[in-house]
Amino acid sequence: MRLLPRALHGARGALTLTSLCTCLLLTGCAQQAPGDGRRAESRAEPAGAEEGRIAQSNRIAESKSAEGKPTQGHPARGETRYGRPERRQDPLNRAAARGVAGAPVEASPIREIPGLGPVTRADIPLSARQALVVTGEGRNSPRSGVALYERDADTGWQPVTNRWPAHNALRGWTRNHRASDLRSPIGVFTLGDAGGRLPDPGSRLPYDEDSDFEATGTGFLGEPLEGSFDYVVAIDYNRTPGTTPLDKERPLGLGKGGGVWIHVDHRGPTQACVSLSRTHMVELLRLLDPAKRPVIVMGDAQALRD
Repeated sequence: MRLLPRALHGARGALTLTSLCTCLLLTGCAQQAPGDGRRAESRAEPAGAEEGRIAQSNRIAESKSAEGKPTQGHPARGETRYGRPERRQDPLNRAAARGVAGAPVEASPIREIPGLGPVTRADIPLSARQALVVTGEGRNSPRSGVALYERDADTGWQPVTNRWPAHNALRGWTRNHRASDLRSPIGVFTLGDAGGRLPDPGSRLPYDEDSDFEATGTGFLGEPLEGSFDYVVAIDYNRTPGTTPLDKERPLGLGKGGGVWIHVDHRGPTQACVSLSRTHMVELLRLLDPAKRPVIVMGDAQALRD
């Protein structure tokens, strides 16, 4: 949501601005961040004081609401357990990854993320201040390297972690991912929802602990899959952001694939997901910050250089 202008002069202007802020909060436009689920409340206005009304307007315009933890059980259709409205635009999330409407324009960073070409960089929204970069070893390779970067206003993109080894899909990468093609999608996608079979290890993202995060059977190399979904982060590819990673809705249809996650590595290729060691998954959950609008930039090295 855009910040409202600073205090208007005169009691009439202040009252109008206060009314507008109140309407926006009631319609769900207020930005939310992890917390106890209660909206931040402005301080009481000094009775009869025009300066108090103006100050109150400023506090309301600049206040941030707190986002609640998920509740038990699955959300009904059209609802969300994460305390914010469902964002249904761009199920593949490419448009959402170009920027948030109303976000302030930022200056070009001094330092760019290494290995990314101009096309890939252009898909990272100006609002994003965290980028998880997944670089595949080859177009048909199931092995990748992962590193988290953060954007600073003065120094540009800086690495937050070392390079972590990872797996991606068995057959590598594609720009047109389809269900069961055994390739991971290339692109820039937002990250906003987490969960797992185990209790929340300290995630800043909304976290859904649920026994339905269960992996059984064996992988492509005969390795056991048990524990792979102990911790997951949903990649916003053909899904409804703002819902549990378990949500089965596929806005573009089942044929386009879905259920693409970052999850615990089972020492083998995935079907479409990206997998990290258990230690690195816990670290990632503690680092990803919704206030920094995190995205994942994923693809083979050659594709990312475009």
